[in-house]
This record gives sequence, C-alpha cells and structure tokens, in this order.
Amino acid sequence: MLSILKFGGASVKNAEGVENLWRIVKTQRGSLVVVASAMGKTTNALEVILSNFLDGDSSMWSNFEKLKSYHLEIAHQLFKTVCPQKIADIEAVFNDLLNTLRAKPSGSYNFYYDQIIPFGEILSTKIIAIYLNAVGVTNQWVDIRKVLRTDCNFREGNVDYSASEILCRETFQHTDNTIFVTQGFIGGTADGFTTTLGREGSDYSAALLANLLNASSVTIWKDVDGVLNADPRIFPSTIKLDEISFKEAIELAYCGAQIIHPKTIKPLQNKDIPLFVKSFANPTAQGTRVFQTEESIPYPPIFVLKPNQVLISLTPRDYSFVIEDCLSKIFAILYKHRVKANIVQSSAISFTISVDSEVHFLPNAIDELNHSFDVKYNKNMELLTIRHYDEGEFARLMKGKTIFLQQKTRSTIRVVYENETQS
Repeated sequence: MLSILKFGGASVKNAEGVENLWRIVKTQRGSLVVVASAMGKTTNALEVILSNFLDGDSSMWSNFEKLKSYHLEIAHQLFKTVCPQKIADIEAVFNDLLNTLRAKPSGSYNFYYDQIIPFGEILSTKIIAIYLNAVGVTNQWVDIRKVLRTDCNFREGNVDYSASEILCRETFQHTDNTIFVTQGFIGGTADGFTTTLGREGSDYSAALLANLLNASSVTIWKDVDGVLNADPRIFPSTIKLDEISFKEAIELAYCGAQIIHPKTIKPLQNKDIPLFVKSFANPTAQGTRVFQTEESIPYPPIFVLKPNQVLISLTPRDYSFVIEDCLSKIFAILYKHRVKANIVQSSAISFTISVDSEVHFLPNAIDELNHSFDVKYNKNMELLTIRHYDEGEFARLMKGKTIFLQQKTRSTIRVVYENETQS
C-alpha cells in the first residue's frame, strides 16, 4: 500500500517543522512518497531575487546570501552534529543557483521564473531527505523534474500523463515501507528545462503522483485543523468540516479557497482516491476527509475571499451585441495572456469580469482588449463567495460596502466590492 504525504511550506519553515515531519512520517505504515514545498517564505524570497536578476539590481546578491543563510542555519541545526559532510550537499544546490544568476538574462520572465523559483523545492527536499536518513528513516530523494514530464508552457506546465506514468513507475519502485522524498510544484521538459505547475501547485503534484502510482490516499498537512468554512485570519469564527465531497471541493477551489489547489481534485476523483487534510501541529486529530460521494452533506455557510481583484468592463466600440464572435475574441485574448476570469457577467453590449491583479500578465491583456473594446476597470476590489449562504449573514457582511457586481444561485452568492481599506 502506497500513501502520499504532502507538507506545505509553513510546516517545514524551520528545524522544528522538519523534526515534526519526521515524527509524522515514522508513525505511518506502508510505503510513502513525501512531497514537500519550499520552506516558509522561500518562494517569495526567490521571486524578489528573480526580479533583481532581470532588472540588473545588485541587491540580488545580498538577497541571495540571506536565503542561503536561512537554509544553512536550518541544515546546521538538523544534521551538522550527525552528518556534517552533508552540509556540502546544500551548498552545492546554492552553487547551482549562483551559476544561473551569474548568466546574462536572455529569455522571458516565465522561462526564468521556472529556472530559478524551483530551487526552493530542491533545497527543502534535500534538507528533509538528509535529516530523515540521519535519524534512521531510510529514504530515497527523487528529482521530480526527471519524472513529471511537461510541455514548455512555463509557469503552468501541462503534464504529459503517458510519459509521466512510465517514468513514475520506473522511479518509485517500492516494497513494504519504502520511503521517497520529492518536490511539489515542479516538473521538467523532455529537453531538460524545469517547469512549474502553477502557483501553490504542490497539492496538485501530490494528486498527480497518487493517480499515476495508484496510491491508496493523499494526506495534505496544513497549519489548520482541516478544511474550515472560512479563512480564520479573515473571519473570526470558523467551523471545521469533517468531510466534504469532491464536487464541493472543486467548487471551493474554483472560487479561490486556498486550502486546496484548483487542479488537485480531478486526478484523485478519476481514481476514487480519498484526500485527507490534517494539522501538522496536531497530527492525531481527525482532520477533513475529501472523497467521492453522491450523498447530500449538510454544509454550513462557507466563505471564500479573493483579494487583489481587478473588475474589468468591456463594451464593443460599434455597440454590437456581446455574442459568440465577441465572446470568443475576449476569451482568446484572456487565454493568450494567461488571465483567468474569476467571475463573469454580460449584458447585451457589455461584458464584465473580475480577475487577479497580476502584474506580468494583466497589463498586456488590457492593452490588447483596448484595440477592440472600450475598457474600464476598477482596482482594489475583493471577490467574496458564500456557498450555502444565509441571507442574514450576507447582509451583515455587506453592510456599508460598495457592491459593483453580484450573482446569486440556489446555493451560492458571489459579490465583487471595493476594498475600502486600500482605496
């Protein structure tokens, strides 16, 4: 029996977190694939270094040294006394990153994003694998870039299932109690370039491996007790959901719930592999089971907030109807520039969408839309989705807010409003 365990960046942000991962891993039975994200805020730090690199900003080197010191400090705390020679393995990864940063940039932002940012996952899994071996949990470190085969769609690589399945079965050959440690979020092309699977894509990596290896389950270890009905950092009172269906999970992920990556559910649902979301701080607690069921589950109201939205309204300059030809042009432009519509509303001669405020994709999309449409947009917006809503609670939350767009179905209210604190 093979299980997939996925650990997010918050769970391995320091030496104590890696030690806690070890305590969780050693209680598991059967063979395991441990999938880990970059440590703490490493991805954010690497994004700053990437911007420095592309802009020719010399502060890149001090930012590089800070990142290196952060990881080496964790490595020293974990295994300097038991296997000090392994510190050199971590320094070698930084030497590889250094060689990348010394080159003169000649490609696109997306390309260099995928050649630089994944060093975070390589570093975290190297440290985890070395530490587990040092404390007696024998494991094999796997470079997932050689296993999950993708195309060259940098920053959102599309996985070649057939090629990846063959490579997975060749690589993850397991018997009882075999343990592998590998990276989330990243893959690789046939010609050796690194790709990423979309921001926060480590959950998706775990689901892909579960599907390709016919795993019995996937467990995602988070800094919360399970799937909650709201983000506790935003909403003061939250309820843990003991179980949710795959269908509900897909709806929540689509609406922007951060607890599960939008692409995670389909590979699991296709092979009826249950997903568990548990707390790494309280690993014996029940957590949440996400599974295939057609039975009705009584859900409380579930709140999903997407901040940093831009509300865009388009009107054809000739006042033609917004019908098939017009819509196809709009969505082709959005697709070309990788802009995803979070909510859509149209009338006879206007089309309105709410999208993420993404500085590398959105401006170019707006420029191209301006060629054919009158474009108006509002920044500093928020998109709130309430599944299984209560009218009274909705009214309370919206009191005093300026609403720009609202949609309502039998089970869901979605509303775009101005974030007064940033306007």
